[in-house]
Amino acid sequence: MATKTKETKEKVEAPKNLILKDARITEKAAGYAQFSVYLFNVAFGVTKSEIAKAFQAKYNKKPVKVNTVNVLPKTYNRRGTVGRGTYSKKAYVFLPKGVTIDVI
Repeated sequence: MATKTKETKEKVEAPKNLILKDARITEKAAGYAQFSVYLFNVAFGVTKSEIAKAFQAKYNKKPVKVNTVNVLPKTYNRRGTVGRGTYSKKAYVFLPKGVTIDVI
C-alpha cells in the first residue's frame, strides 16, 4: 500500500528593495499627497503586509493602511497582430494625518 506524502510549499518572499518599484508621479497622485496618501508601483503578487513592511523599512514611517489595485494590461495592434502589455500592480499607502514623505 502506497503512502501519501504531504508536500509543503514555502512562499518565497521578494527582497524588500524589489517590492516597491517606484512612486507613481501623476496629477492624481499629487492630489492624494495632500491627504497623506502615496501611490507606488509594486511587484505583481506581493501582499499588503509585505508592502507595508517594505515601506516602513524604506521611509521609516508606519502606514495606517495599504490598498492595492491590479492594473490590467493594455491591448494594442501591431502589423495586424493583437498584442498585450504586462500586468502590473499599484499600491495606495495611507499615512497618519499630517505625516509626509519625499518620494522624488
